[in-house]
Amino acid sequence: MTYRAPLAEYDFLFTHVVGFAQVSATERFGDADSDTASAILNEAGKLCEGVLAPLQRPGDLEPARLENGVMRSPPGYADGWKAIADGGWIGMSGDPERGGMGLPMVLTATVNEMMSGACLSLQLAPLMSQGQLEALEHHASDALKDLYMPKLMSGEWAGTMNLTEPQAGSDVGALASRAVDNGDGTFAVTGQKIFITWGDNDFTSNVCHLVLARLPDGPPGTKGISLFLVPKFLPDENGNPGVANSLKVVSLEHKLGLHGSPTCVMDYAGATGWLVGHEHGGMAAMFTMMNNARLGVGGEGVGVAEAACQHAMSFAQERKQGRTESGAIIDHADVRRMLCEMKADVFVARAIMLSCAVATDMATATGEGDWKARAAFLTPITKVFGSETGMSVSQTCVQVHGGMGVIEETGAAQYYRDVRVTAIYEGTNGIQAMDLVARKMMDGGDAACHLMDEIEAQAETARAAFPGMAEAVWQANESLREATEWLISQQDMNARFAGAVPYLRAFARVLGGHYHLAAALADKGGPREKLARFYITRMLPEHAGLLAHAQAGAAGLYDLSIDELVG
Repeated sequence: MTYRAPLAEYDFLFTHVVGFAQVSATERFGDADSDTASAILNEAGKLCEGVLAPLQRPGDLEPARLENGVMRSPPGYADGWKAIADGGWIGMSGDPERGGMGLPMVLTATVNEMMSGACLSLQLAPLMSQGQLEALEHHASDALKDLYMPKLMSGEWAGTMNLTEPQAGSDVGALASRAVDNGDGTFAVTGQKIFITWGDNDFTSNVCHLVLARLPDGPPGTKGISLFLVPKFLPDENGNPGVANSLKVVSLEHKLGLHGSPTCVMDYAGATGWLVGHEHGGMAAMFTMMNNARLGVGGEGVGVAEAACQHAMSFAQERKQGRTESGAIIDHADVRRMLCEMKADVFVARAIMLSCAVATDMATATGEGDWKARAAFLTPITKVFGSETGMSVSQTCVQVHGGMGVIEETGAAQYYRDVRVTAIYEGTNGIQAMDLVARKMMDGGDAACHLMDEIEAQAETARAAFPGMAEAVWQANESLREATEWLISQQDMNARFAGAVPYLRAFARVLGGHYHLAAALADKGGPREKLARFYITRMLPEHAGLLAHAQAGAAGLYDLSIDELVG
């Protein structure tokens, strides 16, 4: 399947919308100027177009399989992984002292988005390693860092994360896996884990699992959980893979999509592992990895949305149906509506994701609390709106194709099948929204208000050039501010949770107006102004209904008894 890296779009967003210049102006990331960033993304684009995109369909048609306990990846995946590893793309933002490039996260997020658009099933493998690297960097001992991080960054070894168990999904505190101190600095880890992405492969010499388990003295719930690094092969005295550890892949899940990516049931039978972080401090370490992954999952949604949008645009220009000026369906009003909505929302989701990555880099470079708060606040919005955009755009791609959209040979359906799980893993979208209105509002709404202040300031600036669009964004922002104040005033957390999903989506809608307005200011009279006008006129008004829903509270949800609801 074809894929074109949207390099011009990244350049525009970096320059005019998300403030990449702030990042390159810091001492930490001073070497990553615009020319360097452009060169890096150009090379990544070649990789995605020439190496990864051709693997998209083969991975779906010839999925990963388990043969006599041995994992077999789809045709070409080993070469694809080697190209990713040889290019240094896994350790882009990693510590240079341990083999990384030390580049800003915004560049890593952009490359990951491109890889997702080209071949999401394979991209999940380096994303898992990157998340593990983040956890090790912040929580592991120097000995573990020195041994594992260089091999993970080089792609010689691969990483995974093991949270979920059959009885413990979103309720991680219900896990039953246990660990016992061996008395020699290692622990014996026992338990079963499910939904383990890339739990094994046939293209790296070792697979390193981060496993949540409970020590004998661990209290119930999440406060009693510890994190362990459990490799497939135990490193010998030279740091090379030695004897096999006491773990195995029991089976692979048969999934809706992502067939090229093995989702494993893992069994640990007294497997040797090393503690990462403090005893009973596993959740803090795992959240470091998951926050990294949530940014990545938002990028996965954007990447698939971009690819699906390209697929639909190409088909709409080629498909002859009905009487139009060009003879193609792209000139039908309803098809044009769908394509404009797709393009407008891909822009918004990408801008939110890159803004989150910029805030993460600025927090790293400056240590300032405001940047940390902004990155934290934008993370759930990035994950939710990015994944929802991936789903909505890929679904619309099927619709644009008409009957051919459900015929597998066109490839349109694969985008939707592959991206659907992004709204579920790394914290369901509902839980992400609850996090936004609860934990992320513990600052009294300061992070939210700082964003809204910026939206208001730009709308005021834009009044001279675009009075109608500026007023629409200004008014939407005021409605969002009022809803935020109402939300913060609710001491009943269930009232907040009842409207969490529509509130998050409304916030994303208003941010979309803000980013589109910035694009219009930088491209007066050009296509970006025209797309901004479409979004602000036709899509931004959705925020009003969402905010009304958000402020309705929880009572109405319980008016129907359970019997009445299910009867």
